[in-house]
Amino acid sequence: MIESLGISEEIFSYVVLPLLIFLARIIDVSINTIRIIYVLGGRRLTATFLGFIESFVWLMAIRQIFQHLDNWVSYIAYPAGFAMGILVGMLIEERIAYGKVIVRIITRKEINPLIKYLAEQKHRFTILKAEGLDGEENVVFTVLEREKLEALTSTLKEILPSAFYTVEKVNRASESGAVVQESTRWSIASWLKGVRRE
Repeated sequence: MIESLGISEEIFSYVVLPLLIFLARIIDVSINTIRIIYVLGGRRLTATFLGFIESFVWLMAIRQIFQHLDNWVSYIAYPAGFAMGILVGMLIEERIAYGKVIVRIITRKEINPLIKYLAEQKHRFTILKAEGLDGEENVVFTVLEREKLEALTSTLKEILPSAFYTVEKVNRASESGAVVQESTRWSIASWLKGVRRE
């Protein structure tokens, strides 16, 4: 079959095959990154489907590795594809902008323009009066879709350029408030403890 395509055995082994393994690893690692995001977001069916595709692609790649154990180029293509897959997965995740985030804004300036903007965009918010190193501070909490974060930060830089703000992912949010996402390590540890108890 290789010869019918006009490709010599040597070119296939040291060029085409490593390239296919490299691309396969990019695909399966990228899918893995996205799958974890959907798992944390509670999207069970989507995460399950992505898990199937990820495993299938990985199986095809590792199969070619074992069939060509004497091909040293494949041993470079495999980890290189893994590393590139992490980068590609992160870029895709940023594009998807799935989920919610909580934004904490701290400033001593007048916050009426900010509150007006949040109300116009229908973002839920909470205002607190606090005391800082330099005196009284205004603290504003708001939860919004991640895809709208860039618009908020751009507006914040215009109306309150000196404001300090932080952004965190949110695991789930209700109409009355939000629960901030726990770290992945703690969530997995809690799950394992539950399994042992059962």
